[in-house]
Amino acid sequence: MCFLISFMPATTFAVIGYFVLFSTSKIEGPTRKFGRILAIWVFIVAVLIPIGGAILTLSGNCPIDRLVQ
Repeated sequence: MCFLISFMPATTFAVIGYFVLFSTSKIEGPTRKFGRILAIWVFIVAVLIPIGGAILTLSGNCPIDRLVQ
């Protein structure tokens, strides 16, 4: 269950990453480089959230399962 619910924040972070990446395409200079680095970090966080959800689900430590039962 944690794996499925982890897609909501992951999608949010992915949209924020694309927004940052799109915003930096309009800028030049060192701000553009910083924006691209920031977008990469946001995409990495977006990928790590479902991985963490999968680990919680597969290990049986998902707190949402305890609430449902």
